[in-house]
Amino acid sequence: MSDKKSEAVNNFPLLPLRDVIIFPHMVVPLFVGREKSISALEKAAKNGNELFLVTQKDASVLNPEREDVYDIGTVVSIIQMLRLPDNTVKVLIEGKYRARIKSFRCENDGYYSEVEKCADVIESDVEVEASMRSVKNIFEQYVKLNKRIPPELLMSISSITDPSRLADIIVAHLTMKIPEKQDILNAVNVDTRLQLLLEKMQGEIEIINVEKRIRSRVKTQMEKSQKEYYLNEQMNAIQKELGNKDEKSDVAEMEEKLRAKKMPEDAREKANKELRKLKSMSPMSAEAAVVRNYIDWMISLPWDEYTQDDNSVAKAKEILDADHYGLNDVKERIVEYLAVRALVKDDTRGTLLCLAGPPGVGKTSIAKSLAESLGRKFVRISLGGVRDEAEIRGHRRTYVGAMPGKIIHALKKAGTSNPVILLDEIDKMSSDFRGDPGAAMLEVLDPGQNKTFGDHYIECEYDLSKVMFIMTANDLGAIPGPLRDRMEIIHIAGYTPDEKMQIAKKYLLPKAVESHGLKNYPVTLTDKIFSTVVRGYTKEAGVRELERLMNTIARKVATEVVTEDIKEGRKFSITEKNLDKYLGPIKFDRTGIEEQPQVGLVNGLAWTSVGGELLNIEVVTVPGNGKIQVTGNLKDVMRESASAALSYVRSISNRLGVDHEWYSKNDIHIHVPDGATPKDGPSAGITMATALTSAIANIPVRQDVAMTGEISLRGRVLPIGGLKEKILAAKQAGITTVIIPKKNEKDIVKIPDEIKEGIEIRPVSEAEEVLRVALNLTKPEEFMKARALKVLDGEANLEVAN
Repeated sequence: MSDKKSEAVNNFPLLPLRDVIIFPHMVVPLFVGREKSISALEKAAKNGNELFLVTQKDASVLNPEREDVYDIGTVVSIIQMLRLPDNTVKVLIEGKYRARIKSFRCENDGYYSEVEKCADVIESDVEVEASMRSVKNIFEQYVKLNKRIPPELLMSISSITDPSRLADIIVAHLTMKIPEKQDILNAVNVDTRLQLLLEKMQGEIEIINVEKRIRSRVKTQMEKSQKEYYLNEQMNAIQKELGNKDEKSDVAEMEEKLRAKKMPEDAREKANKELRKLKSMSPMSAEAAVVRNYIDWMISLPWDEYTQDDNSVAKAKEILDADHYGLNDVKERIVEYLAVRALVKDDTRGTLLCLAGPPGVGKTSIAKSLAESLGRKFVRISLGGVRDEAEIRGHRRTYVGAMPGKIIHALKKAGTSNPVILLDEIDKMSSDFRGDPGAAMLEVLDPGQNKTFGDHYIECEYDLSKVMFIMTANDLGAIPGPLRDRMEIIHIAGYTPDEKMQIAKKYLLPKAVESHGLKNYPVTLTDKIFSTVVRGYTKEAGVRELERLMNTIARKVATEVVTEDIKEGRKFSITEKNLDKYLGPIKFDRTGIEEQPQVGLVNGLAWTSVGGELLNIEVVTVPGNGKIQVTGNLKDVMRESASAALSYVRSISNRLGVDHEWYSKNDIHIHVPDGATPKDGPSAGITMATALTSAIANIPVRQDVAMTGEISLRGRVLPIGGLKEKILAAKQAGITTVIIPKKNEKDIVKIPDEIKEGIEIRPVSEAEEVLRVALNLTKPEEFMKARALKVLDGEANLEVAN
């Protein structure tokens, strides 16, 4: 064991260092800028070029005191000193030996201290020799791994035999924190110093190996565009290994949000499972993006978030009456729904209303008003053209582009689990090889199973029972039967001319004036002009065309205001004289019927998706060989009606005075005009039978009579649908008598008196009754021979033959 004696206490100028530690045997340059530090350098230069350097504990302290510096520092000698233009001093120093502060003085011209040299302590030569060999071996490994240290340094290190010098030279080339380096400087015992150095180098080698593994793993996944990610991954991994990572990652943020989110236990368990999977993935992998998107969806869905319903019946009536004119059936049903909810506080069952009617009658706006009156969120889903089941149930998470279905999207957009969801144009869905979305809608709309609706994407059940679904449709026949069975259907037949006039007057014209910047230019139309616009320029069940006409008037007025520089306050009155200036000539002749009775021409009534229509059916007979021709782009149902009608007429030929051989000597042509338009439906049977009877027996048909109803081979009149729309079409065309099936008599009470006014509705159960009315037969007992028929004053009277 050897020991070096301590030398006497010496007085040196003191230079406090920031963020650097000088060891003995080190030759390094320093830049000095503080005035007291420069003064210490100058003092040392005058007194033997020796100086005491000690490191500050806190580098931010500008004027340190005794407690701000460490106890042990290094006595150095100044090799060279150079003053720079910026009043700083560059000094080259060489470390000589360790020294401990005995006293510390802070004077005006600098810092001074009395120091005592720290002698190296060696307790066991054998242990020191073993530690030296270990340090040299470990340092050799460190140099091979750390490319920043020149390999030539190993040559000089291998020749060092002084253990103290070896430790001090090696520690100067290691990347360590200031407190760690100070621990080695404080180590007077050489063996302890070598052990500390050995421990630090082993830690650095482990860090370098971890860094190398990370680099190798990341490199296999990285592309050129991922360079920034690569650097961040390295830094994060090193910080994680050292335990110094404090920043909260996006995964931790997701975990915190998931913990705070209210959701069912099965959904929470599924989300947590995916979150654990995400933690083990590379953040830039495609699968990680899919999992992260899934967790975002689970967090953003309103699993247990509801809005408070406002079941005020008075408020609902006020909103509905303010937004819509007419539609009493719909308003009554909504008021009933709210009244029930007001009495049954815990009634949370979903409601399925289907508003069926032609375009432009206000189906969508009714749903918006209902949501507003309830105080619920409103979301619209357009189903027109949807033909993929996945658009309803969502996609399975087997590829990057997977996403939930429209229902889950709507709930996320609403932000609550009890919104009003409008399923618009539900009759426009179709099916193909990708599945049947109509069948998928069964689970959405069925109150018995939508409490456990399963979306393929979220892979767990979602409760839709508190959602209020409202559907709109133009053609109920296009909706699958099982789906239609779950709906409460409210028919909106369309508006009468008087209702259209009121809507244009109260809603459409003020809206057009405001939207076209004409608030200060009043535009007025009399009730007569409104009626002329409705009857002469529109032919629809709804009011969309009427709204376009009001906008046309507003645009014309706006053009006049701008081009003629008209001052504010000028009134614009639309009269009969200038109506064609704004809207052009009248487009439609609302009578639409013949002036005189015609043979073989009958006014039929048809239902279409845009309302009721007057459907003329023509029949002519010409000499031939018994050929029967049906034209007019008729579909199967109407062709069957034509066949049944012809068979019925032939069955009563003897009563018409027509010989059975007549059919083999004449051709019959049945035609429905407007051949470009497809026509179908079970309501033209009696119309065709009447036209055939008129043409074959040469009996004129009253021009003011219209009819609807199917016919059987025995002449029975079968019920039809869409009665209100058909009566409305008859009224608009100027018909005075409408023949309907007897079984539809119960539907008459649902037709507003305004529509029925001026129209005689004749319910019939047999085709003979139809012929008596339409052909104006005066003898109801039986049909007489056609040869006894005489035409007097335009009326067909059948005389009794003896």
